[in-house]
Amino acid sequence: MTQQTSKLAPGPRNLITDITGLRVGHAIDEVARTGVSVILPDSPAVVSVSVPGGGPGTRETDALQPGTLVDKADAIVLSGGSVYGLDAASGVTAAMGAQGRGFPTGAPVPSPIVPAAILFDVANGGDKTWGESPPYAALGRTAYQQASVDFELGNIGAGYGAQAGQLKGGLGSASTQIGGRVKVGALIAANPLGSLVDAAGRFWAQPQALVYQDQLEFGLPALASQPCDASGHPFQGSKIAGALGNTSIGVVAVAADLTVAEAKRVAIMAQDGLARAVRPIHTPFDGDCLFVLATGAEKLSENEDQRPLALAELGALAADCVSRASARAIWHARQLGDCQAYHDRFGR
Repeated sequence: MTQQTSKLAPGPRNLITDITGLRVGHAIDEVARTGVSVILPDSPAVVSVSVPGGGPGTRETDALQPGTLVDKADAIVLSGGSVYGLDAASGVTAAMGAQGRGFPTGAPVPSPIVPAAILFDVANGGDKTWGESPPYAALGRTAYQQASVDFELGNIGAGYGAQAGQLKGGLGSASTQIGGRVKVGALIAANPLGSLVDAAGRFWAQPQALVYQDQLEFGLPALASQPCDASGHPFQGSKIAGALGNTSIGVVAVAADLTVAEAKRVAIMAQDGLARAVRPIHTPFDGDCLFVLATGAEKLSENEDQRPLALAELGALAADCVSRASARAIWHARQLGDCQAYHDRFGR
């Protein structure tokens, strides 16, 4: 475990891809105002999931529980489009299977394990009159083909058509290192019912903010030292008028050699990062879902007796990283249609 006196810092990119062996790809449909993101490990990785939201839309999450036959996944897909967006994972599955990637079954083709989660962006003003041919399978294939270690934030991928409370949502990412060693990365598509800021524009996640490239990674400097005002109603700044169209979905990545059960514990702890970034969260109208992906490149602990403590540290870091990634999604988002962005509302 890392020394408790060590200071936290962002990784070199401040992206989930600071975890070695990961790439991320995105595709958007500007007309439909929607998009897809694919998280792609170089080789199958241990994956588990936590789904505390009241209105989830997921694929293959049952296969990620401890005790199932499959203990690794080949990719994870995050998509807009509500139930239609689950087709994005089918597109990725087909592309991977054609390349011979996936769980071997003895059949002529393998079975890629591609869990997925979707958010609701179908009422954001884009053209969703796709009839019997939603664009998501094609978007999934495109995102898979464009996977890279570098990518933009904000209006991109699964966050393209997102709305966070009354502000433009988006895609955010962050990473955390201690003593030069990257411990955790997170990727969040922020589309919650609740707000990520108070009435003055102060981020609820502000206490977790770090300095990246000599600048605060999110938040207005003039507001950075001011405490948030939680005295307002919890629905203040939310999109309660459109309560059925929400959800924060994402992926936490670690290099540690976690078991499925350990990854599940990190996923549960990481959800607390959403609770520190969004007010309110995990409502009946949100389908919040976080995956945890462990590449296994490093030992969680050199001392097996210390393994539970090291796991607790990793979960705590994951929660902080999820908070920061959620805030960065809004910080980098730009206005789309009638949905106002943070910088338009509160200025720079």
